[in-house]
Amino acid sequence: MSKTTWTVDVAHSEVQFKVKHLVISTVTGFFRTFSGSASTEGDNFENANVNFSIDVNSVDTGQPGRDEHLRNADFFEAEKYPEFRFVSTSLRKDKGDLYKLVGDLTIKGVTKEVELAAEYGGTERDPWGNIKVGFEVSGTIDRKEFGVTFNSLTETGGLALGENIKILANIQLAKQA
Repeated sequence: MSKTTWTVDVAHSEVQFKVKHLVISTVTGFFRTFSGSASTEGDNFENANVNFSIDVNSVDTGQPGRDEHLRNADFFEAEKYPEFRFVSTSLRKDKGDLYKLVGDLTIKGVTKEVELAAEYGGTERDPWGNIKVGFEVSGTIDRKEFGVTFNSLTETGGLALGENIKILANIQLAKQA
């Protein structure tokens, strides 16, 4: 069977993260610049090879001061580590339209295996004849495992920031000729 290459359609995709703040609310942020691809056997995504990278400097929480703090040494060290990277090691159908996506995530020079859920949204031809597929990818990582350890305490001794980061990416892939 022939190899098929799919590239992320960035105009129709998004990458966001959520973190607890003061344990009472959730702050949501986005990464505005990213790229990725998948290589499949024909049009079958099971066992696809997935590569994805995020420009750390594109972080956007809607608060410029917070975004700058996230870029600095307290958090992402964007000057030293300008990219987050994910390389899959397996993509297996779980049940129905649900897949388990396992791979190596690199943040701040630390690489750890992560498991994400990937829900297949369907395949469709756009108005220009291009074949597109959609996936919603989600999961949770512990930021401390990647060296993102900054935190402060509240008056009552609680942590100001949650350690678990929820990841949600809505990804549309375009089949390459």
